Amino acid sequence: MKIISNKLASLLSRAGIFAGAWLATAAHAVNDLPGGPSVNQLNFAAPATKIAEEQHWLHWMMLIICTVVFIAVFAVMFYSIWKHRKSVGHKPATFSESVTVEILWTAAPFLIVILMALPATKVLVAQKDTTNADLTVKVTGYQWKWGYDYIKGQGEGLSYISTLDSSQRAMSNAGKPEGDNYLLKVDYPLVVPVGQKVRVITTANDVIHAFMVPAFGIKQDAIPGFVRDTWFRAEKTGDFYGQCAELCGKEHAYMPIHVKVLSAADYTAWVDAEKKKQAAKADDPAKVWALDDLAKRGEKVYAANCAACHQANGKGAGPIKPLDGAAVVLNADKTKQIAVLLNGQNNGTMPSWKQLSDTEIAAVITYTKNNWSNKTGQIVQPAEVLAARK
Repeated sequence: MKIISNKLASLLSRAGIFAGAWLATAAHAVNDLPGGPSVNQLNFAAPATKIAEEQHWLHWMMLIICTVVFIAVFAVMFYSIWKHRKSVGHKPATFSESVTVEILWTAAPFLIVILMALPATKVLVAQKDTTNADLTVKVTGYQWKWGYDYIKGQGEGLSYISTLDSSQRAMSNAGKPEGDNYLLKVDYPLVVPVGQKVRVITTANDVIHAFMVPAFGIKQDAIPGFVRDTWFRAEKTGDFYGQCAELCGKEHAYMPIHVKVLSAADYTAWVDAEKKKQAAKADDPAKVWALDDLAKRGEKVYAANCAACHQANGKGAGPIKPLDGAAVVLNADKTKQIAVLLNGQNNGTMPSWKQLSDTEIAAVITYTKNNWSNKTGQIVQPAEVLAARK
C-alpha cells in the first residue's frame, strides 16, 4: 500500500506541475510572430527564400513517398497474413525463391531512391553555391552574442555586435515573459537588402555555435578556427528570426538572431546612416578621459557584455568569479585586468573581449574598479589598452 500511495502522490505531483505550467502558458497569451515562430506550429517556418521553398517541397515529397511505401508494404503484408492464414486451410508454398520477385523488390526501391535523390541533390548543390554574392557578411559567434562584419558589397566596413535586448533578460530573470518576440529581441539586428544574394561566412570566437534562420532555409555551424559559409536571397522585406542551434553554454537560450530585410532604397539609407554613426563613434585612443565620463561609458559596456555572467551587482554566480572585491580589480597594476579582457582566462570561461574598442575596454575596467565596493579611484585610459594589444 505504501508503494501504491507513493506512486499516486508522484502522479498527483506531476499533474499539479503540468496544470501549473498550463496555467502559466494560458496567462501569457501570444500570437504568431511574422518571420518567427507561430502558435502551435507543426510545420516548417513560412519560407522567405527560394531555397526554403524547395526544402518545403522536398519535405512533403519525401513524406508522401515514404507514406505511400509504408501503406503499400504493410497492406500487402497484412493482406497476405490474413488471406493465407492456416485456420482457413492454407498451406505454406514449397518454392524457395522467385526470380521475378527478387528483381521487383530490388528494382522498385532503386527507382524510388533515384526519384528522391535527383531533386534533393539539385537543392543541396544550390545550397552550397555561394559564388557571385552581392553582399558578404562575416558572422562570428561569441558567448553569447553575434558579431556582424560587412566585408564585401554595399555596407563594406560596417561592424557591430548583436546582443539580446536587456528588457528580455529582465523578463527572463523575473520569470514573467511578455510579447510575441520573447527572447528574440536584440539591440542590433543583421540588416540586408531584399532580392540580393547574401553570402554568410561563419566562424566563432570561443566554442561551436550555429547560425540558423528557418525562414531562409539556412543553418551553418560556426566553429573556432574554421570558416564555413552559406547564403540566402530574401524574396520579401520584413523581420525574420532564428537562434543559435548549437548548445554553446549556459546562455545558449539567450543568443537570438534577428535579420531585418529592407528595400534597396531603405538599405542604402541605412548604410549611409550607420557609416555616419560609426564615424561619430570612432574613439581616439589618444584621448584622455575623466574618471566620471569613462565610468559612465563603462556602465553601458558592462550592461551589454558582462552583466549576463557577472550579474549587475558584480557578485558573479557559480563558477563565474565576482568582480566586487576581486583581487585583480583592486590590484594597482592595471595591466593585469587589461590582459584578462584582451586574452581571457580559465580556458575560455572568461572569454577574450578583443572585439571591443580600446575605449570600451578602458571604460569597463574603470567602471569595475570604481563601482560597488571597489572604490579604488583608479582610471584606465584607452592608450594603455592600445599599448597592451601590441
